[in-house]
Amino acid sequence: MEDMSGVRRARYAVAAVFAVHGAVTGSFATRVPWIQDHASLGAGRLGFALAFTALGASCAMPLAGRISHRFGSRNALRGLIALWTLSLVLPSLAPNLPTLCAAMFTYGACAGMADVAMNALGVEVERRLGRSVMSGLHGMWSAGALVGSAAGTLAAHVGADARIHFLLAAAVLTVLGVLSCTWVLDIQPAADEEPPPRFALPPRSALLIGMVGFCAVFAEGASLDWSAVFLRDRLDSSAGLAAASTTAFMLTMAVARIVGDAVVNRFGAVRTVRAGGVLAVLGGLLVVLAGQPVAAMGGFALMGLGIAVVVPLCFAAAGHAGPNPSQAIAGVATITYTSGLIAPSLIGGVAQATSLVVSFGVVTALACGLAVCAGVLRSAERGAEREVSPRAAAVPGPRP
Repeated sequence: MEDMSGVRRARYAVAAVFAVHGAVTGSFATRVPWIQDHASLGAGRLGFALAFTALGASCAMPLAGRISHRFGSRNALRGLIALWTLSLVLPSLAPNLPTLCAAMFTYGACAGMADVAMNALGVEVERRLGRSVMSGLHGMWSAGALVGSAAGTLAAHVGADARIHFLLAAAVLTVLGVLSCTWVLDIQPAADEEPPPRFALPPRSALLIGMVGFCAVFAEGASLDWSAVFLRDRLDSSAGLAAASTTAFMLTMAVARIVGDAVVNRFGAVRTVRAGGVLAVLGGLLVVLAGQPVAAMGGFALMGLGIAVVVPLCFAAAGHAGPNPSQAIAGVATITYTSGLIAPSLIGGVAQATSLVVSFGVVTALACGLAVCAGVLRSAERGAEREVSPRAAAVPGPRP
């Protein structure tokens, strides 16, 4: 019989890893202005360098499955999360554009591989528990990002050198991440199991699921990067109120993800995403039609609420859809990373040609895709049903 106490312990351990992963991202985001000044870059060249983050992640994510196969899931995650936390230091050391591009490529590659490894373990925990936990895990990521950004904001406020800040943050987060991996599941491949390919195209099921994630991440990236600008330029809000809209959006997403598992377990992945799509569309319409800052902030909050659980459910669906969860998750992650890369620049381009109102009209149209295409996530529900059925329960899974 499955050791359920060990599985529950593994759930909390992988949740801590998610929080550590998010804390690195939050720490970095707050010091981008320092990095820009240190490397003497304008806005365009900085944007070019930051694009290497997604490029590195997209190139390296397919390797995560092979690394897990070679070293086992626990050792693989331990090594990859350590690489990710330590890579935080690299961008602060870059004195110019070429070195910053190289640093961001490495930073993104480490982020992507750790992302795939921890999501694959999260899916396995969900499979063994027989209920949704991925939303809560991603909620822990959001909580970690908020903590990291709060610490980074304090460091920036006191004028701390980002090299010192990142070195201290990396040391603390590396210790926390490595220690947390002690209790995650340790899945070892069967003796006759072929290692996954180093690089492979994602399966068709992952492409369909990834497009749902694409719509959600597009709305997320657009709201995070442009909500404050929308309030300031379109509605003449103060800088403080404009910034508060972004913080409120992040908090809404974090809270919704933490409580999202209860909703998914009650109503299922498909109905939850469809309802979320409706909320996101209503929020987008409220933003587009807003004449006052409060209305726009309410619209952004609704969008955050609507899209919060979509990406976790996409990873869960990918993990349940085929025989190679890491490969499918890597495919979905690549598509969502691409969406996060192009959303801010596309919104800016549309706004330059027309207006920010039209830009968020595009976001609202894409949010409709969540409600229309939610059915592709049905594989997650079927996978969960198989895991809790009496016949499936009689077949033990791999031992941690």
